[in-house]
Amino acid sequence: MLVLQENISLKPYNTFGVNVCSSFFAEIFTEPDLEELLGMAVSSAQKLLVLGGGSNLLFTKDFDGLVLKISIPGISSKVDQDNVMVTAGAGVVWNDLVNYCVGNGFAGVENLSLIPGTVGAAPIQNIGAYGVELKDVFHSCTAYEIATAEKRVFNFEDCRFGYRDSIFKNELKGRYIITAVSFKLSRHAVLHTQYGAIQAELLNRNITNPTIADISKVVSAIRVSKLPDPSTIGNAGSFFKNPVIDQAQFESVLAKFPDVVHYPMPGDQVKLAAGWLIEQCGFKGKVAGQTGTWKNQALVLVNLGSATGQEVYAFSEEIINTVYAKFGVKLEREVNIL
Repeated sequence: MLVLQENISLKPYNTFGVNVCSSFFAEIFTEPDLEELLGMAVSSAQKLLVLGGGSNLLFTKDFDGLVLKISIPGISSKVDQDNVMVTAGAGVVWNDLVNYCVGNGFAGVENLSLIPGTVGAAPIQNIGAYGVELKDVFHSCTAYEIATAEKRVFNFEDCRFGYRDSIFKNELKGRYIITAVSFKLSRHAVLHTQYGAIQAELLNRNITNPTIADISKVVSAIRVSKLPDPSTIGNAGSFFKNPVIDQAQFESVLAKFPDVVHYPMPGDQVKLAAGWLIEQCGFKGKVAGQTGTWKNQALVLVNLGSATGQEVYAFSEEIINTVYAKFGVKLEREVNIL
């Protein structure tokens, strides 16, 4: 049953734990509920904000409009020899989906273990970690156009995925609400162990022939060692994107900083480790009032108790300006600012 609430605190619905309010709030559990709510919102010209897990945004002020918390549940799978199609409701916690797939021997998402957020938000951001991105396993998603409440299926080509990017962050930003996502997985695993500390951690555990369950456990352990738990320390995971620069700019940076952490990319481009850049500027573990960077990972900004969104944003701006002054590289925020 659809329930519309007024003047609701959004502190429980954003992992930064910023205490702001929304004029109206509704939680959506079914597509018919969404259709009904969209009809109400369009007819009243309400400003809309769609929330999944609230793990990739920073509120800097109250929201004068209607917040929709998408909580559509359900996971199903269809196996055809080695190929597997898994479909999940947009409200499913992302790591619950990963655990479902790993537990059933469905390979492809194990490197994406313990990424915060929900299934519905994953295509928007094209989430990724340890050498794997959502686009590598994406098949299609179902979404509703806000203006018309019409249902549409987006295939891989429709989504125009890029690095932490998709059509839903560009041409179609704020126009659609994803209700379900389908993934193409496999019962035959092709493991990705070359990125980050995965191989070293496998060796530490004396694992020479890893399974997807091993990869999932190792990735989870690495993430836990680096990232704070949002239930105790407010954060949104990686606050900045790893910058991608062309070869000429990279050679300029390399000449001045020979130990710069980098990864070759297609198209004569190079990805730099934003966390390394930030750490070299002295920000790792730095505290500024009630905000700062996490002691184990400079890429993560934290709310140490009662930080406002404006304080966190100002601190991120200081980081961006300092990194640019030192390296000539402009960092971009991965977190959405509202």
